[in-house]
Amino acid sequence: MQGYIDLNYKLGEDDIIASFYLEPAGGLSLERASEYIAAESSIGTWTDIKTMKPEITGKLKPSIFEIDKEKNEIKIAYPSKLFELGNMPQILSSVAGNIFGMRSVKNLRLLDLIFPGSIVKSFKGPRFGINEIRKILKVRDRPLVGTIIKPKLGLNTEDHARVAYDSWMGGCDLVKDDENLTNQDFNPFGDRIIKTLEMRDRAEEETGEKKIYIPNITAETGEMIRRAEFVRENGCEYVMIDIVTAGFSAVQSLREEDLDLVIHAHRAMHAAFTRNKKHGISMLVLAKLSRIIGVDQLHIGTAVGKMEGPKEEVIGIKNAITQECFDLKPVFPVCSGGLHPGLVPELVEILGRDIIIQMGGGIHGHPGGTRDGALAARESINAVMQEIPLEEYAKDYEELREALEKWGK
Repeated sequence: MQGYIDLNYKLGEDDIIASFYLEPAGGLSLERASEYIAAESSIGTWTDIKTMKPEITGKLKPSIFEIDKEKNEIKIAYPSKLFELGNMPQILSSVAGNIFGMRSVKNLRLLDLIFPGSIVKSFKGPRFGINEIRKILKVRDRPLVGTIIKPKLGLNTEDHARVAYDSWMGGCDLVKDDENLTNQDFNPFGDRIIKTLEMRDRAEEETGEKKIYIPNITAETGEMIRRAEFVRENGCEYVMIDIVTAGFSAVQSLREEDLDLVIHAHRAMHAAFTRNKKHGISMLVLAKLSRIIGVDQLHIGTAVGKMEGPKEEVIGIKNAITQECFDLKPVFPVCSGGLHPGLVPELVEILGRDIIIQMGGGIHGHPGGTRDGALAARESINAVMQEIPLEEYAKDYEELREALEKWGK
């Protein structure tokens, strides 16, 4: 096997840097197992081969430039010539492909990927990003308030549209479908779009605020794009896609269509390979890939509420999709999962104001129903923006008081 370890390697400006957590199998050393990973993810295989030419290794061989035995972490630099520009599946088939099933590996987790400008600029990135979304909503500096239609499945078209209307009237900026609602018999896609947008228009007229509906278009790629076109033709500015189950190619195909639609990315199924801290792929990596490909909003976790995700991890993901990265626009972080009005102050303290606070049960489970739940959510944000403790603010706002009585802080 070619020698891949070079602790004196000087990083090139076009290298992709991959960070791994690695537990070797079968008594192998960390060094030996790391070489198997470097080989399999690039130009090599498990043994020496006669077909390997010196010019291949000279131009394309990756370098293991850092090994941390205390943390069981390694870093590998891959020359960008190994990869096809604008082709995320090919990139992932290399740095996150066969390596997870190798016998030399007991546990392996892709912790992070750092991309050079040559790779990043071969993708379109977000079309809108945070600033453009704020312009659409005409909301400058507070967190946006969103909800998900509940129950996830089962409502007919008219009831779905009515729940959306009540949510908007209570103060929600955005209302979206859940991840598993697409085009079922009890709520057909086309009828749902038309009726829900009618209710959106009514809510906008009655509140004087911009309101957004985010329909789930997830499907086979061609069908998904047809649904996106239908959404646009009917005056909707947004679409949602389940990015993991649909696949990165499908997400990129949607982005490449340039339909002038904000892409809301739901991460359903991500935990199948992000949750095990010793194996799989981190959510940080998925978030970076999603931004590069071109989503505008992305679920990142909450650091509070019901969904798993340590505070430091959620902050890291939020920073990764909002910080400067060549010419990429920042993605709007979406916090969702077990949220209710009492958690808003802590959430804003942790993640700041450039977030979308999305409550499902925390709105529809309010004792007074959906509209009162949305009012309580908006009131909690108003209190935070005015730096007034929720308990004090709730003295004048019954809906918030009832929410705090039910769920606490």
